[in-house]
Amino acid sequence: MSERSPAAPRSGTRAPRWLLPAELAESDPTRPRPRRTLRDWAVDLLLFTGAVLVGLDEWARQPAYYAQAVPQWMLTVDPWVGAVACLALWWRRRFPLALAIALVPALLVAGTATGASMVAVFTAAIRRDWLPASLVTLAYLVPTLHFAAQYPPPGMSTSGALTVVAMMFLAPLGWGMATRARRQLILGLRRDAQRQRQEHRRRLADTRRAERERIAREMHDVLAHRISLLSVHAGGLAYRTAQAQAGTGQPLTPDELRAATEVIRDTAAQALDELGEVLAVLRAAGPQDVAAAPQPRLSDIGRLVAEARAADQRVNLEMVCAPGTAEALRPATQRTVYRTVQEGLTNARKHAPGTPVAVRVEAAPGPGVAVTVSNPMPPGAGGGPGAGTGLIGLAERVALDGGTLEHAVADESFRLTVRLSWPA
Repeated sequence: MSERSPAAPRSGTRAPRWLLPAELAESDPTRPRPRRTLRDWAVDLLLFTGAVLVGLDEWARQPAYYAQAVPQWMLTVDPWVGAVACLALWWRRRFPLALAIALVPALLVAGTATGASMVAVFTAAIRRDWLPASLVTLAYLVPTLHFAAQYPPPGMSTSGALTVVAMMFLAPLGWGMATRARRQLILGLRRDAQRQRQEHRRRLADTRRAERERIAREMHDVLAHRISLLSVHAGGLAYRTAQAQAGTGQPLTPDELRAATEVIRDTAAQALDELGEVLAVLRAAGPQDVAAAPQPRLSDIGRLVAEARAADQRVNLEMVCAPGTAEALRPATQRTVYRTVQEGLTNARKHAPGTPVAVRVEAAPGPGVAVTVSNPMPPGAGGGPGAGTGLIGLAERVALDGGTLEHAVADESFRLTVRLSWPA
């Protein structure tokens, strides 16, 4: 079954509503009483006509043995009771079981109610469970079989009469039960398809939410680092200009101004380039596209530290990696290591400017990969590094790689530690 949204047009392969029973045509399964379709009206008219014809036939060819077997008052009320029974069939959908029970005494006094009784059994079997429908049918069978055994029609054996009478009610019962089972199967398949559509929409919403979180995490990792560098360079430029205006420092020479603006321009350009790389990875249609898009690796950590030092951030980098680490680690793990160092440097630059930062990266097949970024906490650094959302996104990234993240303030120093397993 193909999925389509509620606002989409109906599929051309689906039967028109007027050709379906109300239970199958109703779009809202919780509606207590679905409206009849054109098919339902046609079926109701057909069954009513059939019940009337059976009643007229019973009255027209009323055998002499029947007139002798029943009292006169039954013969008098027979057509009237049969007419009322046939008219009552128009309420069979609303009160199927009550109608079937009410027609039991009607059949006991009026042979013209035979057709209406058969329709009532058929309706009860369709609209109610098998047990109440079977009990109602049994209520019809007991008196009618007893009468057929006592007064079999001329020319017919007792067993034949019993068989005919039994089939008059067992056939509608079986037909109705089969119809009910088929409708329940269709409704069950429809509910299963609806649940699958809802589950698909839920998975799609979860995927979109995860994708948005991934985009936000990648953009934070890239932009927070570059924008913090821009802030440092622009702040230094503003500080030198303010000193020159106050007469407490030398004004910037044209060469210094040009160099500072070039650094700011280059940093902004690098931010745009890295943002483009992130979007290229996020828009990748397949694994081959992801592999083709450039992603940060262990070898890029040195460049990252050099950029931080160029912004007057004091960084001590220590790389303790086993031979062949760059080839052994998965690109996703190397990217997580890079983002960890980047987040640590960014937080130190934002929340503890001017403090030295120690970065240590250890990677070996036994203990795995451990990344530590630490820096002193200056007095009054409210919240300290990691007070924003960067560490939250980093923790999600590390969890996806099966690692652990710890950050804490101890001995007036902030320490960020990430541990990752060594993938085969």
